[in-house]
Parts: sequence; C-alpha cells; structure tokens
Amino acid sequence: MGAVPRAGRAPALGRMPGLPGAAYLLVLLAAGFMAAAPEFASARNLSNIGLQAAALLIVSLGMTLVILTEGIDLSLGAVLGLSGVVMSVLLVSDGLALPWALAAALLVGVVAGSVNGGFIAYAGLPPFIVTLGTYGMAQSLAMVLTSGNSVTGLPASVRWLNEGEWLGLPVPVLAVAAVFVVTYVLLYHTRFGRYVFAIGGNRRALELSGVPVRAYLVAVYAYAGFLAALASFIMTARMNAAHPTIAIGLEFDAIAAVVLGGTSFDKGRGGIWGTVVGALTVALLRNGLNLIGLSTEWQVAVVGLVIVSAVAVDALRSRA
Repeated sequence: MGAVPRAGRAPALGRMPGLPGAAYLLVLLAAGFMAAAPEFASARNLSNIGLQAAALLIVSLGMTLVILTEGIDLSLGAVLGLSGVVMSVLLVSDGLALPWALAAALLVGVVAGSVNGGFIAYAGLPPFIVTLGTYGMAQSLAMVLTSGNSVTGLPASVRWLNEGEWLGLPVPVLAVAAVFVVTYVLLYHTRFGRYVFAIGGNRRALELSGVPVRAYLVAVYAYAGFLAALASFIMTARMNAAHPTIAIGLEFDAIAAVVLGGTSFDKGRGGIWGTVVGALTVALLRNGLNLIGLSTEWQVAVVGLVIVSAVAVDALRSRA
C-alpha cells in the first residue's frame, strides 16, 4: 500500500523525449513567414517573439500539469488579468511597496487556483464548469476594481520586470528559465510529480493506495493559478499598465501550446519539454500573422483551427 501505480509513473523521469509534432510545425511556420515577410527573421523580431512567449510559456507550464490530471483551466487568462489589476491598484492608489503588491497578486492567483481545485476535487464538479465560473468572477472583479479602465502611472520599478536585465539576460527570459526549472523538478523529481502523472493515468488505483488525491489535485490548480499571477507581472510591465481584459484568450493559447507539445487530455501522457516547443509555436504563429497583416478576428480563428487540429491528431494518435 502507498506505492505509486505503475500507470502513473513519470516517463523516463524527465529525460527529453523525441521531438513533438509542434517542432515540425514550428519549422514550417518559420519558413513560411520568412518567405512572406522578410522582416520576420530579423534579430529584433526574433527577440520580440521570445519576450512575447514568456508570459504564455509560464501559463502553459501550469496548464500542462492541469491537463496531465485530465483537467482543464479556462480561468487562467482572467486570473492573470485580476492579479495584474490587484498589483497595480495597490501600487498606484494605495501606495503600497512593490514587494507587498507582488505578494498580494500572487496570493490572488493561489486563492483562485485553490478554489478551482477545491470544487473539482472535493465537490466532484467538472473542471470545465468550475473554471469557466471562476473566469467570469475574476474578470468581473477586475472590471469592478478598475471601472473597466486601464490602471496607469505605474512606478518605474515595474517596467524593470519586462525591460530589465540581470547577468546580461532579459528578466522575462530569466523568469521563464526559473519557472521551467522549478516545474521540471516538481514534475520529474518529487512525489508530487509522480502523483500528477498517476492522477491522470490511474486515479482510482492511486486512491486505493491511500494517497490523498484530492489534496494533490488542489495543489495542481493552485500552482497553475500561482504561475498565472507570476505571468501577470511580465504582461503588466510590458504594457506599462494593467487592464482587466489584458489576457483574455491567453488560456486558449496555453491549451494550444500544451496539446501541440504532445500532452494528452487523458491517461496522464505528456510533459513540459513539448510545452516549451508548443508555446514557441503559438507565439511565432501570432507574431507571423501580425506581420502579414491578418486581422485579430482571423487570428483567433487560425489559432482555434490549430487547437482543433491538434486535438484531432492527439485523438488519432491515442487510438493508434
């Protein structure tokens, strides 16, 4: 009793797997956009893609853990927006010191994620319904706090979170690297990670072994909310303002990144290596569509088509 079920063991304990399908799509998209827009391959634009992918990748890493447990979190974009609003209001209106404002924003993300996980794990409600409800509540609360307007006048120290450098590297890149390392260790080198795979792979067997599955499930959603709040620092600093709808739709890009990276919605299959490639693919796609002048409305349709195609390929691969 207490042993992790065979179906739930982390594959190869984090060893980098073969290239996911997103890697080939990434190469094809890069080649196509370079042909359509010569400026795509410029050093400045490639740097922009990396910086723009930072917040998406951080959110996608949290989404990966959620999907590995056969769940989904539609609230992460709204939670990101609310966290950024809370941080900015505390800085601008209340004059709170930056460290305390950042801590309050992180607390918002953890609380939102814990509420999601609590209803899903202990009340047995579907993740889709619970997180959709949290999405609405988080967005509404952010609108109330700002009256639907942007929060401007942020101190210069906030901009450092996007424009600053440390050891010669941009702060967003360092943040992504730190989050990846922490998530990697959690997922592949701790009991928590083994249980994440097991919840998606064979939850019933895990419960019969005496593991407090519901507590670990709450922890997964809390961690995803924490990362969404962390990503809000980068997005708010990049815009030099907070807005309640700043990240609406980001959760769908994160889902696309995770699925493109090879993580399946069932049986706890996948991992964070593929998510990195998937997030870069989605960021590159968004950037390239902007360069060729495709309107925002059509961009949403294209990303939606990518998600549907990725899920279809995942289903066919599972049947095979």
